[in-house]
Amino acid sequence: MQAPVLVLNQNAKRESGRRAQLTNIAAARAVSDIIRTTLGPRAMLKMILDAMGNIVLTNDGNAILREIDVSHPAAKSMIELSRTQDEEVGDGTTSVTVLAGEILTLCETFLNRNIHPTVIVSALFNALDDAVVFAEELAITVDLTNDEQILQLIRSCIGTKYVTRHDDLIVNIAFKAVNVVRVDIDGTVVIDIKNFAKVEKIPGGELSDSRVLSGVMFNKDVTNAKMRRRIENPRIILLDCPLEYRKAESTTNVEITEEKDWKRLLEIEEEYVMALCDKLLEFKPDLIVTEKGVSDLALHVLGKQNVSVIRRLRKTDNTRIAKASGAIIVSRVEELKESDVGVGAGLFEVSKIGDEYFSFITECKNPKACTILLRGGSKDVLMEVERNLQDAMAVTRNILTNPKMVPGGGAIEMAVSNRLHAKSKTITGVSQYPYRAVAEALEVIPRTLAENCGGKVIRVMTALRAKHSGAKDTENKDCSFWGIDGLKGVAADMREIGIWEPLIVKTQTMKTAVEAAGMLLRIDDIVSGLSKRKDAGGAQGGAPEEE
Repeated sequence: MQAPVLVLNQNAKRESGRRAQLTNIAAARAVSDIIRTTLGPRAMLKMILDAMGNIVLTNDGNAILREIDVSHPAAKSMIELSRTQDEEVGDGTTSVTVLAGEILTLCETFLNRNIHPTVIVSALFNALDDAVVFAEELAITVDLTNDEQILQLIRSCIGTKYVTRHDDLIVNIAFKAVNVVRVDIDGTVVIDIKNFAKVEKIPGGELSDSRVLSGVMFNKDVTNAKMRRRIENPRIILLDCPLEYRKAESTTNVEITEEKDWKRLLEIEEEYVMALCDKLLEFKPDLIVTEKGVSDLALHVLGKQNVSVIRRLRKTDNTRIAKASGAIIVSRVEELKESDVGVGAGLFEVSKIGDEYFSFITECKNPKACTILLRGGSKDVLMEVERNLQDAMAVTRNILTNPKMVPGGGAIEMAVSNRLHAKSKTITGVSQYPYRAVAEALEVIPRTLAENCGGKVIRVMTALRAKHSGAKDTENKDCSFWGIDGLKGVAADMREIGIWEPLIVKTQTMKTAVEAAGMLLRIDDIVSGLSKRKDAGGAQGGAPEEE
């Protein structure tokens, strides 16, 4: 049997060899330049018109790149870097793109000198391994019993964000929310922010009115106006099955010859619903929450017994209620047990905020889920506050799971760069040049911080290099903690101004940036099976064909 042969369309675009690598580097540099000005506390904002016609104002790297529409595959790969960084550690989304772009820019020179991409990539990964080791050697262990130290670390990480004016409020909210959802399993800390720390944004009021609820809230009201809207110490039953007569899934034909048969059919439905209600009432519930529908008969019966009912709740909200109240979600009413009833909540209350009703289940004894209620003047402000809060919670999670910190303000990058420069002198052959390129690329972080402050970049960077080149200064102090003061644009000791960052964020930034650069440098062929449009209009068949 003849092997299949790939036949490209005559109009298919193709770039190969050196040209493919250079265009990839140009695309990566273009993406990097877009968000370079959003790094640091003096960051500029970007105004983005998204696909829905809404305007987004932000300096969050991931939020900016997520809205950008690009067609070049290398540019798309760079945008994915920011998303990967955000999912892994929640911070450093701008730094990773800027660093990857700088590494690729420096490697362009080596390609022009005909150094093989494999040699370049090998040297980059050797430099990465050493950089991670050097960063870990410079790290300081965080005292998890010292809340003030943790709060200061979170505060320094959101100092570049829009909410820096309200940093105390945001830091305390993030710290409290993460500690609520924190679970220790066999000595391992598990913190699931995405599923169990929900943010509810309600326009109106002041940002200072924002708070963390010791429980959950959701945008639902009780089903019947006569049901109780405030219950203290409620007994809660959670269901994901309907409280109504379930029709057969397949088509069922019923032939009725007499009127009494029709009445009997209705009676069977009523008896089924009554049996469900009787089973539920055996457990003396105060509140029943279900993800499905509830029939009018069930509402009437339960309402007469002073039971409040909420129906058609989202699965995620139901799961959070279970975590907060200690209830267990039941799939069949017949399987309900006393241990499934939640008794951990202190208060159920329905309140009207603005034009909508919200249900609150709060004052929980040991909640493992929480809701963060954000108030603000407008939707745009709330969206940006939420992005900043998510970063703060991610930083808090990183500290609690990996309690090590390094100096911020570009200090750790300069210290690692200095060590890589020193080690590159011991390497022989052409691989020393790409190795040294990683050291030079790391300097882009402090340099960009100085640029965004409007400072004298050359003078500041020269002073910073001089500090790091001598391991000790005249007073015999360690100078590896010197970086850029992002507010003043001058070299400063990060210990004195209290700028720290989690080690895991910095190591992940270096790993992601170098690995992405290596991947793009190894590409030597870009093939597109999409055909160009003919002048006469219309498109030819675009996909490659197989014989």
